Formats: sequence, C-alpha cells, structure tokens
Amino acid sequence: MIDLRTVKARARLLARGKPYFVTTAAPGVSLGYRRLDGRAGTWTARIADGQGGNRLQAIATADDLEPANGREVLDYTQAQDAARKVTRAAELEGALTVERALAEYEAANKQRLAGNTARVRYWLRTAAPELAGREVAALTADELMRWRDRIDAAPSTINRTTRILKAALTGAADRYPAQISNSNVWRIGLKQVAHPHESRNVVLNDEQVRAVVAASYQVDAAFGLFAEVAAVTGARPSQMVRLEVRDLQDGAAPRLMMPTSKKGTGSKARNIAVPITAALAAKLRSNRGPSEPLLVRTDGEAWSATSSDHARPFAKAVELAGLDKHPRKVTFYALRHSSIVRRILANRTPLRTIAAIHDTSVVMIERNYSRDIDQYDESARAGLLELDAPAPLPGNVVKLAR
Repeated sequence: MIDLRTVKARARLLARGKPYFVTTAAPGVSLGYRRLDGRAGTWTARIADGQGGNRLQAIATADDLEPANGREVLDYTQAQDAARKVTRAAELEGALTVERALAEYEAANKQRLAGNTARVRYWLRTAAPELAGREVAALTADELMRWRDRIDAAPSTINRTTRILKAALTGAADRYPAQISNSNVWRIGLKQVAHPHESRNVVLNDEQVRAVVAASYQVDAAFGLFAEVAAVTGARPSQMVRLEVRDLQDGAAPRLMMPTSKKGTGSKARNIAVPITAALAAKLRSNRGPSEPLLVRTDGEAWSATSSDHARPFAKAVELAGLDKHPRKVTFYALRHSSIVRRILANRTPLRTIAAIHDTSVVMIERNYSRDIDQYDESARAGLLELDAPAPLPGNVVKLAR
C-alpha cells in the first residue's frame, strides 16, 4: 500500500514521472504525488469525468524540502483538502480556464522541466492574478499583451514564459475545438518580444571566474564545490544536480559523465564525457554509494535545480568578489557562458566538440556567443597586412611628377 502521509514515507518511493495516487474522501478524486529526483515532489489531483476518463490538475509543491505554508507548499493533509477544493471548484464552474489549460498541459508533458509551468504560474500571480481564472474562450489579445508587458524580467525570460502559456492554450484549443475558437488571440497577444541588440550573456575573464569561485567557498564550502564544477564544466545546474558518485571517472585524464539536459518533450537524457582538472577530481572523491548524489549541500541533502538553491549564495559570492559593480548582473549562468567563450578563444578544441561537452549545438553557440567572441578575440590581428607606405606630404600640397 502506498503511503504518502509523511516526508520519510514519500522518500522511500522511487523517483518517476508518473505520480503515485491514493484515494480521498471525495468520490471520484485521487491525490497524486510525483516523486522527483533531488527536488521537492509535487501534489496532483486526479478527477474522474464521469465518462470513464479523468483529468489531472497540479495543486502545489510537497513539503519534502521545506515546511508547509498552506499555499505553495503543502503537507499531506493540506494536499487532501486542496484536491477536494479543486474538485468542488470544477463542479461549480465547469469552465475551461487558463489554469486548467496550464494544468492539463503540465500533466500531458511530464518530461518537461518542472520550472516551465511554475514560471508561468509565478508571473500570473505577480503580473495578472485574475488571468488564471479567466475562461480560455473569453480571452482577449489585449489582456494577454498587458500581462506579457508586465513581466518584469529579461526578454529571454519573458519569451520562455509566454511560449509555455501559448503552448498550453494551443493544446486546450486542440482538445476542445467546440469550446475554443479564438486561438488567434494568443498568437497576437503573446508575440515574442524583441531582444536587445547587445548580448545579455555575461562573460567573465579567468581572473574574475577564479575570484567568484573562491568567494563561493567563503560563502559555503559545499556551494564552493558546486560553483567550481560549474566553472570547470560549463554545465547547467539542472545537469549538475543529477550527477551521481559513479559519474566521476577519476583516472589519468579525469572527467565527469555529465547528464544531458531534459529539455523538450520526448528527449531522452544521456551522459556526456566532460573533462575536468585533477584538482577538481580530488575534491569530488566521495565515500557515498555509487548511486548517491555526487554534489550535496552542507546538510548532506542533494542540491535542487531551482534557482532558489544557488541564486542567493552566488549573489553573496559575486559581492565578495567585487563583481556586483559589473555593468550587467552576474548570475550563476555567467560561469557557463564564460566556459564556452574561454574554450572557443583558446582555439584548441573544435567548435562541434565544445558544443557537445556543453550540451548545446554549434548553431546555438554561433547565435548566442558570436558577439562575445568578437568582443574578446584578438586573433584577427594575426591577419593584418603591414604596408611600408610613404608618409603623407604636409598640408594639402600634392607633389606632381615631372
């Protein structure tokens, strides 16, 4: 029998994409718990539609890593109550709302990163709380555009957020064509915003990278190691948190078997060999079991891929390193950007290999880092043509040949 009542009981469950379900006091309603590897699990309500089918609706985050607050983070009892409330609301309204479209999209795309829909919900609450309860069929382009323009974030974040909502609304229109006939509304209202011409990637020189990694160790020893792995490998936090002890290949040429990103529906994660220094390999040696997390926090728990786990300590490290006066905000991803540009400028590794070890593509590197490469690369001077031309005559006098 599945036990979801306590954090310890849920921790014994295997991590998987499919939720574990238990019954609730409400007829036709089950409470689901999705066990995530290295992150807090999530609560889901499964509601029977009375026709042999059912629908899923995300409720909240489970209290696996932080205490329940009755809102975004719920314990078992609170999740049971929330599941029943979701059912009652569905019975009363019976409407296909933005929140329902988002929940159904989330349930249908289990392999996508958890942060995708969480980001949309955050900005819905922050920029237009009334929008989540709006019926999809009644949406207007103006209200979607107003919401998009209220998102106080970088253009790339705005575009990622609106793309997810647009996909959720399009999916709802495909599933319920008899109810929704206004799909042009979000095509107009959620158009991508233009990126500024200047690259937003923050690229640090080697001295700055060393300084911010050293400062990360000052903030917290475990976080310092987390930052050093990011600086050496250029990996994303979402990749590093999935590293296991067995992924360290500690030999004459040490390397990490880095898990690839889980971006995209249906993408299969694999591991790629990323070379590391012998010094870093020595720091990563562990007595933990081969399937245990390679990188752990000071409290012994695995790191989370969410920015809340690393954004605050890194901000402190940036300040300690004196990089808080940088013209652009230095975030944790600056370590990844710097790693990519550093390898390109070294001009010793083929671009295809650089793309592979950073889990990206040559096209993406050329698109996102060409400006940074142009700014820092001095190799073009090697092709300058030196001309031994005569000095110009003074003034505007032109000497005529006889």
